Amino acid sequence: MRTGVIVSGGQSTRFGEADKAVAELAGTPMIRRVADRLETVVDALVVNCREDQRGAIGAAMDGYSLPVTFAIDEQPDLGPMAGIYTGLRAAESEYAAVVACDMPFVDPAFLECLFERADGHDAALARLEDGWFQTTQAVYRAGAMADACEAALERGDRRILDPLEDLEYAVVPEAEVREVTTLETFRNLNTVEEFERAETEIAGVRSPGDRNP
Repeated sequence: MRTGVIVSGGQSTRFGEADKAVAELAGTPMIRRVADRLETVVDALVVNCREDQRGAIGAAMDGYSLPVTFAIDEQPDLGPMAGIYTGLRAAESEYAAVVACDMPFVDPAFLECLFERADGHDAALARLEDGWFQTTQAVYRAGAMADACEAALERGDRRILDPLEDLEYAVVPEAEVREVTTLETFRNLNTVEEFERAETEIAGVRSPGDRNP
């Protein structure tokens, strides 16, 4: 069994007053676009969010084919690492793919690759040539990463890389990422302008893994 965890508890400060998680992107709420891409590689879905987001996200997920569990932040606004912790605690499988809600172009083929690379490790995540680890599109051993996040939070650490110091993980370099997909899989949308640009692209061009442009 595999679980997908979508992290969506951020405040969307660069998006204005609206919640970007449920903002419509070419007619579909962005979080639903992410969930639809996870559908072929996981067996169940966990959505991490704030309590005040639950109703709108629940409506966006109406009719989704996989079981959906909500993992509500006990303390909102502690950052993505806390969201990953909360989401992974609700996962019932050994491994879980974590994806941020603002990555609507996530490629299922790359997630499949990450699941394969994570086997026997505590995590598998990409590291691009600029040295940046893609922690919010990665596969984690749910229990191990949740424990590491909890320990980091108790220490007062908030950096998303801090829990990795306690884990044994596989790194997928950019060259290997490009053998499976394009870097578009990591693209995130933070502003209204980025949404509008993406809508234009979705209307005209399929991105990797997109079955329903």
